[in-house]
Amino acid sequence: MLAIFLRAMYNWLVGHRFEGFKTNRNVVYSCKYHVVWCPKYRRPVLAGGVDVRLKELIHTIASALGAEVIELEVMPDHVHLLVEVDPQFGIHRLIKRIKGKTSRALREEFPHLRRRLPTLWTNSYFVATVGGAPLEVVKRYIEFQRKV
Repeated sequence: MLAIFLRAMYNWLVGHRFEGFKTNRNVVYSCKYHVVWCPKYRRPVLAGGVDVRLKELIHTIASALGAEVIELEVMPDHVHLLVEVDPQFGIHRLIKRIKGKTSRALREEFPHLRRRLPTLWTNSYFVATVGGAPLEVVKRYIEFQRKV
C-alpha cells in the first residue's frame, strides 16, 4: 500500500514540478539536440520518395528507442533533426542507430542509392544542445529550411 502511495506522489510531483521535463528511473532531464548529417559526398540523393521514407524510418526508430522527434526536415543533401533523448542512452547511440538502420533500409528499397554511393551516410554529423537559443527559434529554423 505504501508503494502505491509513493508512486502516486512521485507521478504527481513529476506532473507538476517537472513540467517540460522527462524522466526515467533515476534521471529527470530535458536534453534536446539539433543534429545535422549528410549523405556521402553530400550528394543530393534524398529526394524522389527517399525523403518521405527516411522521415518515416527516423520517426519509427526514434520512437522505438524512447526518443522524441520534435522537428525533422530532409533536404536533398542533408538532414536536420531536433530530438529529445534520454541522456543515459545518449545522442551518439541514437544517431548511430538511425544512420545504420536508415542506410540499410533505404539502400534495399531504392537500388539507385547502392549504385551511386559506397555507403549512404558520412561517418560524421553535427550536434548541438538546444538551450542557448529558444526552442521555438530552432524549430522555425528547421521548419523553414526548405523555403531558403
